[in-house]
Amino acid sequence: MEPVVRAALAQLAATGLEHTVLVVDDGSPDGTGRVADRLAGELPELRVLHRPAKDGLGPAYLAGFAAALAEGADLVLEMDADFSHDPADLPRLIAAADAADLVLGSRYVPGGGVENWRMLRRVLSRGGSWYARVLLGVPVRDLTGGFKCFNRRVLETIDLTDVHADGYGFQIELTYRAIEAGFSVAEVPILFRERREGHSKMTARIALEAVWKVPALRLRR
Repeated sequence: MEPVVRAALAQLAATGLEHTVLVVDDGSPDGTGRVADRLAGELPELRVLHRPAKDGLGPAYLAGFAAALAEGADLVLEMDADFSHDPADLPRLIAAADAADLVLGSRYVPGGGVENWRMLRRVLSRGGSWYARVLLGVPVRDLTGGFKCFNRRVLETIDLTDVHADGYGFQIELTYRAIEAGFSVAEVPILFRERREGHSKMTARIALEAVWKVPALRLRR
């Protein structure tokens, strides 16, 4: 986490915009919270949000969004902290937010891609995005990605208290709700790399949740 925080802060500083990095520690048992607190004591642009127990990816993101909005953020970005998402892409997502309400770092538009993935994972990821795109009837190519830049008005309009999905389902739901609310969405090509350290938190339950969540979103509309 420390290298990605420092890299993200350097890229954000290059934009010339006022910025803060918020680390959401979801009751992690591996010492992440202690590292984050140490860094926060050193880096004035870093904040840490500690949650008492592991409650899933979606609730952790929602808590982070709420904290960012409460502190007055005009743009709220989400990204993984394992270098799967390249901090060097942050300025491009921020620049694209001048013309779009929601900007997605997209693996599946021209210029985007994935690196060091096994074939099964490539098929599942592309298949999941295709499945969601077809059932929901939206033009977005990468609905399951987690590298995004929200304009504040998007998160204020979406009823975040009614979002309960995790993982893929969470990412699909927020983008779909933004589109349904009439917000514009832009996709910026990114290269998604296999994580440098650690292990995926994705489970079969999270993947299956996305399968039923997509038609449920369409029916609820």
